[in-house]
Formats: sequence, structure tokens, C-alpha cells
Amino acid sequence: MTPTLRGALVSASVAVVALVAIVAGAVWMIDATPHDHPEPAAPAMRPALVHLGDSYASGAGTSPLVEDSPLMCQRSAVNFGETVGRMRGLKVTDVSCAGATSDDLSASQYDGVAPQLDALGPDTAYVTVMIGGNDSALFTTLVGECTRLARDDPTGAPCRSALGRRPFREISAGTGPAVAAGLREIRSRAPRAEVFIVGYPWLMPEKTTCRPAVGIADGDAEYVHRVEAALNGAIAAAARETGATYIDMAARSIGHEACSPRGMRWIEPQIGADSPIVMHPNEAGQRAIADAVAQHIR
Repeated sequence: MTPTLRGALVSASVAVVALVAIVAGAVWMIDATPHDHPEPAAPAMRPALVHLGDSYASGAGTSPLVEDSPLMCQRSAVNFGETVGRMRGLKVTDVSCAGATSDDLSASQYDGVAPQLDALGPDTAYVTVMIGGNDSALFTTLVGECTRLARDDPTGAPCRSALGRRPFREISAGTGPAVAAGLREIRSRAPRAEVFIVGYPWLMPEKTTCRPAVGIADGDAEYVHRVEAALNGAIAAAARETGATYIDMAARSIGHEACSPRGMRWIEPQIGADSPIVMHPNEAGQRAIADAVAQHIR
């Protein structure tokens, strides 16, 4: 290579390096120039759902439990409130608790368990609740006492003979007004919320029994059915009185009672149950309730 050509190439290389340096500097200067950028948008807040109620609401007997569940409350991750939240993308605050009565909405049920209504606030968008079955120990009587009485008179109507009109009077004078009062307080604490109160599914068919799966006497099947119908009627009336939406699970549960075969039943029987807590909704029952509620949530 001639000295002249070598010198030309060196000069060209220096020029290229200088050009790259200039361009790089220009790019750095451009990048360093401040720009007006909008603030990043805050993540959208999910609407809040507060889930209230008793063991039918908490999903007692189904698993797994939610992480913050007090053992006595038995709040299941597959209860209908939790399930509706997942179905509709809602932020769920679940304060349901097994054994709760209407009074426990506004009072502490156990040490360390706050009144359920304390979970409500002005930002609550939806409330789901199932309550009233434990008022006046109604379900305990229908399931426990009626089963006990049937042992000595399985083909008669010993429960109807022993209890007569008492459950109906207790529902009319006690449970109905207590549920209505609870719904009014929900409305007061969460004035913008849509409130859904769920009626109880049938425990057993209207006119037939299925001993030993459910130990109710033959003649008490219709009586137990009428008492449960009175309870649901009182809850529906309380909903109308307070502007809540009543979800009728009785009609939906026909053919899915505790006497139905495994795979069809929504209520677990006393004998042959797949759950340690009997005469309560199983996972399929909880999902059926969730489906019924979710239809009303946009």
C-alpha cells in the first residue's frame, strides 16, 4: 500500500470515528432533553363485595378454608360469596361465620370476631348474605330434634306433634323482623351497595323421606317442608321491605335435596355424607347459589 493511500484511509477512519462520536453525543443530548410524560394511571379498583351470614353462607363443610378464617367460622374458599367474587372479578371481604344468627350481624359472635356489619362501608358495591336459619335454633330443631323424635315413631309425625305452631310463631315474631332489621342496617352502612339475600335450599323433598340418609319421620316430611317455606317467606318479605334482592334457592333446589343421590344433591345427608358437616350445602350447592347470585351482577 502506498503512503498516500495509507494516509487517506487513516484520515477516513478518523473521520468515521469522529462522526460516530458526534452522532452518539447528539443522541445522548436528545435523550437527556426533558419531556412531559403523563403520570402512570393508577390501577383500577375492583368493586368491593362483602359476604355475610351463617354456616350456609360460610360454606361450612367444604374446603379449603380461606387463610384468615377463624376455626369456628369455617369460611370456605368455595362458599358462594367467594365464588361470586371470582366469577365477577370483585374484591371480597368474607366475614360469614358458622352458627351466626341475625343478632350476630351487629354483635361479636366469638372473642376476636368482630360484628359482621363492621366490614361494610360507603365503598361497598355488593353485599351477599344468608341468615335466619339459626334464629330461635330453627335448623337445629328441625334436623336434630325431629330426627331424635323419629327414632321412636319413624312412620308417624312426632315432630309436628311436639312442636306444632311454635316454629311458625317464632319465624313470624322473631326471625322475620330480625332479618329485616339486619338488612336495614346493611343499607345504612353501605348506602350504595346492591344487597342480595339468599333463601335456603330445600333440605328434603316435600312429601317423602329417605331414612336412614335423613332421619326424619315419614309424617314429618311435609311439616319440615312447611316450616322451611315459612322461613324463606319471611326472608323474602324482609327483602321486599328493605329494597334488597331475594335469591330463591328453594325452587332451584328441587331434585337436589339431601335425599338425592351423590352427584345430584346440593345438601349432604346425615348418613352417607361426603362432608363432616351434614345437612349443609356441598361444593355443588355453593356453586349453584353463586350462579344464581352472579346473574344479577353486571
